[in-house]
Amino acid sequence: MKAEGFIARRLRVKEKMAVVAIAISFLVMIVAVAISAGFRREIRGGVASVTGDVLLTNTAADLTGGADPVDASPSYLSELQSAPGVERIEPVIYCAGILQLGDDIHGVLFKGTAADTVSLGVRIPTTLAERFGLAAGDDLTAWFIGDKVKIRKWHVTGIYKSAMSTEEGEMLYVPIGDLRRLREWDSGQASLLEVTLADRLRTRQGIARATQELGWRANLGARDDEDPLRAVAATERFAQLFDWLDLIDYNVYAILLLMTIVAGFNMISGLLILLFRHVSTIGTLKTLGMGNHSVAGVFLRVGARTAAIGMAAGNALALLFCLIQDTTHLIRLNPENYFVSFVPVQVNLPGILLADAAAFAGILLLLLIPTLFISRVDPAQTVKAE
Repeated sequence: MKAEGFIARRLRVKEKMAVVAIAISFLVMIVAVAISAGFRREIRGGVASVTGDVLLTNTAADLTGGADPVDASPSYLSELQSAPGVERIEPVIYCAGILQLGDDIHGVLFKGTAADTVSLGVRIPTTLAERFGLAAGDDLTAWFIGDKVKIRKWHVTGIYKSAMSTEEGEMLYVPIGDLRRLREWDSGQASLLEVTLADRLRTRQGIARATQELGWRANLGARDDEDPLRAVAATERFAQLFDWLDLIDYNVYAILLLMTIVAGFNMISGLLILLFRHVSTIGTLKTLGMGNHSVAGVFLRVGARTAAIGMAAGNALALLFCLIQDTTHLIRLNPENYFVSFVPVQVNLPGILLADAAAFAGILLLLLIPTLFISRVDPAQTVKAE
């Protein structure tokens, strides 16, 4: 092994294009992994901020609670709060409304939360503000259609950024007490309870497990005079977003495979050139008693070293790009198509290391192909030729 390492250190792939190709391949792979992780973070965080990760509602209600309220503090609330990964549980009230903005009529969904405290104050999304030229301090008139029509005048207290809307329209945030009075509910009632989970559980599988756990705890903890709440995953309400994230992940896997193959075949060509240039060296090593496997080990070390240099360069460039994009948001997107206004990146170190290891191992496996040439080298012919 020492002889192989000694010889390998004195050989190197002189084709710089092989190193450049590997660096570009790893650059594309790491950027793809970082962008995929960035989209997952932004989309899942956006969903959690809009509707929570798990909804606790009536068994017969829809995903906004419907007309029948639930108990905001059921007897088993502490059991729900102690479930693994649960960060907080908040009562909210939803109410569909229609805005009258001059001659325009626009459907929206009002959401009452405890975080909003200004009576008859409303926070509106940037999409609504830009469309109708609204700003903080303006007034809105909303119509609520039910058994009887109710009208409320709201005062815009703030504008928040969100590219997500619901089937009922864009989300407007108001104090929960205002919607309780509108619906004529008492202080212990809400449309549903929204559960926010820890970041580590914000995957499709993690949310599904948490939903199952919360539903099980609600069924076991409910008293005889209580109706257990139904646990519904937020992935059901925004199924298209999570399907889109799954599609991005599949695209990343395809990119990883494609770039590994590209880098591997570039290394194959570089190693073949090295082998052809050192046919006499191979013959001499065989003459001195070194077997095919040992000679192959020498050139595999050279190829691995070259691949490692390209991988390091590609990783450095990718991390530099991620740093620039994360701090400047240089590359912009249309939020109507991509749900965010910029290309999000997140340096997911475990994911990057896994991609590096898998790609590097794939390249080494492909490098076994050109080493088959070594077994065909006849020491007598090469030494005689020299």
